Amino acid sequence: MKEKIIAFIANKQFAQLKGYLQALNQADLSEIIDELPPEDGALVFRLLDKDEAADVFSRMESETQEKLINILKDNELKDIINNLYADDAADLISEMPAIMVKKILANIDPQQRKDINELLKYPEDSAGSIMTTEFVDLKMDMTVKESFERIRKVGRDTETIYTCYVIDNARHLMGVVTVKDLLLSQYEDKIADIMETTVIKLHTLDDQEDVAKTFDKYDFLAMPVVDQEERLVGIITIDDVIDVMHEETAEDFELMGGLQPNEDSYLKSSVWDLAKHRILWLLFLMLSATFTGAILTHYEEAFSAIPLLVSFIPMLMDTGGNSGSQASTLIIRGLATGEIETRDVLKCWWKEIRVALICGVILGVVNGIRIAIQYQNIAVAVVIGLTILLVVLIAKSLGCLLPMAAKKLGLDPALMASPLITTIVDALSLLIYFNIAVFIMHI
Repeated sequence: MKEKIIAFIANKQFAQLKGYLQALNQADLSEIIDELPPEDGALVFRLLDKDEAADVFSRMESETQEKLINILKDNELKDIINNLYADDAADLISEMPAIMVKKILANIDPQQRKDINELLKYPEDSAGSIMTTEFVDLKMDMTVKESFERIRKVGRDTETIYTCYVIDNARHLMGVVTVKDLLLSQYEDKIADIMETTVIKLHTLDDQEDVAKTFDKYDFLAMPVVDQEERLVGIITIDDVIDVMHEETAEDFELMGGLQPNEDSYLKSSVWDLAKHRILWLLFLMLSATFTGAILTHYEEAFSAIPLLVSFIPMLMDTGGNSGSQASTLIIRGLATGEIETRDVLKCWWKEIRVALICGVILGVVNGIRIAIQYQNIAVAVVIGLTILLVVLIAKSLGCLLPMAAKKLGLDPALMASPLITTIVDALSLLIYFNIAVFIMHI
C-alpha cells in the first residue's frame, strides 16, 4: 500500500490516489502517513474526507501529529480538531509541547474546549481522563420512535450508538437501552418500560487499570461514567480500554525487568533516555549486592577449609532466583487480572509452600546423588540437598508474599519481580548454605 501511494505521488496522479485512499482502512492509513516524509504525509492527509481525516489523525504517532500541525493551515487544523472526539482531543493536547497546545486551542470551538478542559481536570490514569463526553442520552418518557429520532440527530458525533443511556432531568443515570432493544420494540413503547435498570457503571476517579478489569469481567463494548453525585458525565469505549491494557502491560514488563516506565517506544527513545530509565535500578541492585559480598567475606574460612563449597554457589543462587521468579510471575499475573486478591495471601502462600516442597525435594535429591557420585563426598551432598530445599522454600515464599505486600501498600506488584527478588534470594541462599555447611561439616 505504501509503495502504491508513493508511486501515485511521484507520478502526480492525485485523482487516482484519492480514489485509492478511500478504499483503505483508517488504521492502515495512519501507519502509512507515519512512515511517509512530512510533506508527502500532509499531501495524503489533505486528500482525505474531513470525518475520515479526524479518525486517521487520532491514530497517528504524536510526532507525526506535531509535524502535521506545523504544516496544516489554521482552517484545516480547525476542521480536524473539531471533528475529533473529546477524549482524543484531550489526549492530543496532553502529549503536545506547549507551543503546539497554544496553536491547537486557538482553533477549537468553545464547546469543544469546554469538554476538553473537563477531561483534563481528572487525575492521570483515572476513568475520567480516558472517557469521552460524546454519547447518546435518552429520557425515560421518550417513546421508541422519539429515541430513534434522537439517535439520528446526535449519533453522527458520538463514538457509539449501540448502547444508549437513560437519564433524568438532573442527568442522573437511570438505566441503559441498546439499539437491539429499540429495534425489537414497538414505536409507541416507552423507554422506561424497556430499559435495563441494573447498570454496571464506573466512577470518574476509578483507576484505569480497574476500568480494564471491569470491562474484562463483563465483556462490555462501552460503559457509563458517573461523578460523585451519580450524574452521567461520559462513557468509556472498548478501544480506549485496549490502549489502557497495552500501557499497563508495557509498564509491568518494564518494572519486572528492572526498568523505570518509559512512555516512548524503544526505537523512538534516545540512548540517553534508555540509559536514564535503567541506571537507577542498576545502581540499586548493584549496591544491594554488596550484602552478598559481605556474606562471602564472612565465610572466607569455610572456603579455605573446603574449597569445593565455592563451586556450588552459582547453582544455588540461580536455583533460588529462578524459583522466586516463577512464583512472582504467576502471582503478579494473578493480581493484574484480578484472579488473585490480597485477601488470598495465606491460600496462595500455602500453595507455593507445597509446590516448593515438591520442587525442592526433587532438586535436592537429584543434586545430592550427583554430588555423592561425582565427588565421593556424602557430607557435601547432604549440605547441597538441604540448602536447595530451604532456598526453594524461601524463594517461592518471597515470590508469593512480596508482590502481595506491594499490592496491599498501594504499590505496583511488578516492582517485586525478578531483579529485586533475585537479589534478596541470593543473599539468603548464601546465608543458608554456609550456616548448614558450618553446622554439618563442623568447619
